[in-house]
Amino acid sequence: MLRNKLYSLLFICCCLTACADKENAARDQQVFRYNEHSNISSLDPAFARDQSSIWIANQLFSGLVQLDDQLEVLPDIAKRWSLSEDGKTYTFVLRQDVPFHKHAVFGKDSTRFVRAADVVYSFKRLQDPQLASPGAWVLKRVSDFRAVNDSVFRIRLASPFPPFLSLLSMKYCSVVPEEVVRHYGPDFRSNPIGTGPFYLKLWVENTKLVLRKHQAYYEEVAGVPLPYLEAVSVRFLPDKQSEFLAFLQGKLDFINSIDPSYKDELLTPQGDLQPRYADQIDMTKAPFLNTEYLGILMDDSDSPAASLLIRKALNYGFDRRKMIRFLRNNIGIPAVHGFIPKGLPSFNAMEGYSYQPEKARLLVNQYKKLTGNDQPTVTITTNSQYVDLCEYLQRSLQKTGLEVLIDVVPPSTLRQAKAHGKLSIFRASWIADYPDAENYLSLFYTEHAAPAGPNYTRFSDSQFDAWYRSAVGTTDRSKRHLLYQKMDSLLVDKAPIVPLYYDQAVHFTQKNVQGLPINPLNLLHLKRVFKE
Repeated sequence: MLRNKLYSLLFICCCLTACADKENAARDQQVFRYNEHSNISSLDPAFARDQSSIWIANQLFSGLVQLDDQLEVLPDIAKRWSLSEDGKTYTFVLRQDVPFHKHAVFGKDSTRFVRAADVVYSFKRLQDPQLASPGAWVLKRVSDFRAVNDSVFRIRLASPFPPFLSLLSMKYCSVVPEEVVRHYGPDFRSNPIGTGPFYLKLWVENTKLVLRKHQAYYEEVAGVPLPYLEAVSVRFLPDKQSEFLAFLQGKLDFINSIDPSYKDELLTPQGDLQPRYADQIDMTKAPFLNTEYLGILMDDSDSPAASLLIRKALNYGFDRRKMIRFLRNNIGIPAVHGFIPKGLPSFNAMEGYSYQPEKARLLVNQYKKLTGNDQPTVTITTNSQYVDLCEYLQRSLQKTGLEVLIDVVPPSTLRQAKAHGKLSIFRASWIADYPDAENYLSLFYTEHAAPAGPNYTRFSDSQFDAWYRSAVGTTDRSKRHLLYQKMDSLLVDKAPIVPLYYDQAVHFTQKNVQGLPINPLNLLHLKRVFKE
């Protein structure tokens, strides 16, 4: 009798242990694992300036608005908003059910709901010169803002700026709690408290970062609370080969982009996934709002590139399609249109520069006859990551009669030199901060000339400037897009740049990862991700 009872108890214990093991295994299964190649310097959203920081801030913090995967502005902490007739005043009505992550500073309940005063504090903090946030520029067009009451926030611009809502979706504009920021001071960088779908559990700098599910997160899908994942685990392997090996071994769920060290192992020459990995890996591609290009310093009279003949010869003198196929395994879209990349609503596939070697040779010969310079020579300055691309340009352009030299410098030197007008031709890229073509065209507005602004080519054109001012002053989307296209066409005509390719975002995931979206800003949205 006693023996039977013992066997029964043992059986029950085994069942309970098995159930607990299954529950723990299911919970562990819902951990999303990825790698960052370089350390994250801060978890404070006011300093989320690079992709690695933005990705983490996107899990920890929320703002008034958010972007969906088509880059449309959607409600977030603000459930709705209105815009005044003059296009200057935005009035946001906030949700009343958005709690901060738990922290003892909040008192008895260890949390509280967001109020309009929190938005005021967060924006004032972003503007504070003592904080020195790299995102302070986001609010440079703002004249004032205030909390009308606990649930209404109002902000007024000095002049209309139609992309402003998109700007507010940036992580710089995240809502943070004043009492926690004041409690930690500078150490808020490593003790972030926000309202996002995950909260910080562990951060060992340059080693490991762990986020856990925010159980009180306010968003849901069909009545099911988000996020679906239990945790996010980030490693910091600096070597991309090690990252790739860990991914193949199933130790990582996701890798972003493709590295030359393993691109031929993973991709066919046509840019498809190698068949041997078809049962293990999913690959997703989408337009990425990044234009790779050569910038040409327009006021460098000592360079042959000061001549429109040479600038057009540079554009006609190489095959962009072949370049993408052989050097990038078809990851990227040949830039045979303008500067505005595919993925933006105002992209219209306008005619840009195609490969016309005979025309390029004719333009170079015209330059030689006009100037008496029988051996025109230009120098392209780049960093080591793009040497293969520049060598391809060198070989192609030399067939046109143009001598091309390549100067390889560290990335920091390249940034400084192009900002101060020391480089005749420089390799560059422009990744959108917000999904509006103004973000690209502002690079050529006269008043934005470097070093004070991002106009590194020092391009200046009165017609372009007039169209730019009209575009940023109108709230009519179709009219604004038409003006953007006119400006892009003018850039093609004047050729202050050589567009190379429009980038693509590429995600590789394990087969059991579901719900991971891909978008033209390559934002990492994990709140709807789950693992089968």
